[in-house]
Amino acid sequence: MSTFKVYGQCPGALTPMAAADGLVMRIRPLHGQLTADQARGIAALSERFGRGLVELTSRANLQIRGIAEGDHPKMVEDLLRLGLIDTAPAVERARNIIVTPFHRSNDGTMDLAQALSEATTRAPRLPAKFGLAIDVGPAPVLQDISTDIRLERASNASIILRPDGASSGKEVSEADAPEELLALMDWFISTGGVTEGRGRMRQHLARGARLPNAFVNGLPPAPAFRVPGAGPAEGGILAAAAFGLLPSATLAALADLGGSIRMTPWRALFLPGHSSLPALDGLLLNPADAILRTHACTGAPGCTQAIAETRQIARAIAPHLPEEATLHVSGCAKGCAHPAPATATLVATANGFALIPHGKSNDPPERILTSEDLMRSPATLFMAP
Repeated sequence: MSTFKVYGQCPGALTPMAAADGLVMRIRPLHGQLTADQARGIAALSERFGRGLVELTSRANLQIRGIAEGDHPKMVEDLLRLGLIDTAPAVERARNIIVTPFHRSNDGTMDLAQALSEATTRAPRLPAKFGLAIDVGPAPVLQDISTDIRLERASNASIILRPDGASSGKEVSEADAPEELLALMDWFISTGGVTEGRGRMRQHLARGARLPNAFVNGLPPAPAFRVPGAGPAEGGILAAAAFGLLPSATLAALADLGGSIRMTPWRALFLPGHSSLPALDGLLLNPADAILRTHACTGAPGCTQAIAETRQIARAIAPHLPEEATLHVSGCAKGCAHPAPATATLVATANGFALIPHGKSNDPPERILTSEDLMRSPATLFMAP
């Protein structure tokens, strides 16, 4: 009999999710960083208890899947020893923070990350997906990442607190940022941002919620910096993996190179101070690789909600992507792998794959295609009907 509750979505390390291939544990490294020992430890746990793969998520976290229920307590014990476990599920759930991987030693990012992580333990209970982005590095890089509250630089280098979906933010000091964050969270709840346990800031503002004047008349964020996706970037190198699937042996080899490893929301790891990396299994270092613009969920048979296999189809179509185009192949209409629109989105149905041009997985489809159609003429996905 299970000694813990298995949750159906948003897994954590303490609150895993049951999938067709076993439990899924999500690990949230503190402030988005791994030490070499932590990375080697995660790799070893994946080899011992998982499938020998470490998943890099779009929330700048790590996942290990395929874990037997009886092995979960051993995993927790080892993750606790590595300093990768929060004190309780509620603390783990509240610390939903993405930190810019390109921070510098003197830009205040780590101090803010520590202060805001501590503040989240005093936050009101918010929806599971409600999160924070700390984007106060040299230039904003997280503006396209799904989150709810953003801490960013303005063009005058001031720090602003900006609700996602708002064009401007309130100027705050580093000292006041934690309390200002909590006040904005309280405003979200008191103005009806949570409905039936769910709610996101952007949708709340779109429904007409009126922000306090300090946000309405605040400062706009600085222009965003375009991230290359893989290869050299801002004082280091981005090591990406197709669909975020990184062999555990490759993670261990990256740890052996020395230095910290920073998490990113682009299904890649950032290694500061490195200008090149050795050829390692599963590592993508070419920013022009079309697979970096291709998204696919676990699909069948690993996910019980998926109607069809996804990643084999995504790999087959990826070489046919036009320049700048994006592809999303989803096993169901939830669209877990890529909640944003794609140039072509394919959603598995009982009758084939629903094609949604320039849309999200839950948008109305244009037509239904069989797997044979997709394999025979994948380039037609990117042409007008």
